[in-house]
Amino acid sequence: MRELERRFEDLIALFELAQEAGDEESKREAAAEFEAVEAALGEFELRQLMSGEHDLGGAFLTIHAGAGGTEACDWAEMLLRMYQRYIERAGMVSELVDIQEAEEAGVRSATLRVEGDYAYGYLQNERGVHRLVRISPFDSSARRHTSFASIDVVPDVEEDVGIEVNEADLKIITTRSGGKGGQNVNKVETAVLMTHLPSGITVRCSAERSQHKNRATALRILKAKLYQIEQDKKRSAMEQQYGEKGEIAFGSQIRSYVFQPYQLVKDHRTDCETSNIQDVMDGNLAAFIAAKLRS
Repeated sequence: MRELERRFEDLIALFELAQEAGDEESKREAAAEFEAVEAALGEFELRQLMSGEHDLGGAFLTIHAGAGGTEACDWAEMLLRMYQRYIERAGMVSELVDIQEAEEAGVRSATLRVEGDYAYGYLQNERGVHRLVRISPFDSSARRHTSFASIDVVPDVEEDVGIEVNEADLKIITTRSGGKGGQNVNKVETAVLMTHLPSGITVRCSAERSQHKNRATALRILKAKLYQIEQDKKRSAMEQQYGEKGEIAFGSQIRSYVFQPYQLVKDHRTDCETSNIQDVMDGNLAAFIAAKLRS
């Protein structure tokens, strides 16, 4: 807060100097600083809206391809790139902890671990189904297709959040990671597929070359998902869609991305929209995230 006050005081001084100087360069400098301070104030306002217990910390973001076959897998890969770009633009860092590539194109699922101030606070409202409408690049008749993918976001919780997982409740399968991970990743069973039998939640981790490390990360994600379910219950939000349990299909989307016959990205919860789809796919999600936080 003190830093914002200092910048505001400096801005007033800069405007006074620009007025005295009267030249275009001074005016441009003052205008640029005004925009920067305005953006910083907006960021400060948003952070005041994030008061949840884990909003300040990191997050796990998982993408699942839904209805639509190869189209949906390609869409899931496009979303993966979009969120990686958003995370980078927001000054955060992401690590790909698992990816399952589809046979023909795209990915069936992918999980990112996101670190940075307020990572979970910003990303938590991205949970839900994302719908794409476009002319299919996989259709020789160039017909319009609708594809779906779901986004699940859970906080990267500490070990002491009170979630206990009984070893007997876990079904663990080890597999080869596959994909572009080098010889060790492809030939040794380092990937871990962990299923929590009481809840039916399945987590996969394949990023590390060590099976032990992948197991530890998978358990961490599982605990985060179980913790999120408990939080949803406490908020009497059982009707709220949770991750892959909801149907990833028409009628349940939170946001639509229309490439053809017109260009529009619209969030159905806030009515925030833009026709600049390329900017959105390059990771500019700030307007959508801010609109949901303020709603």
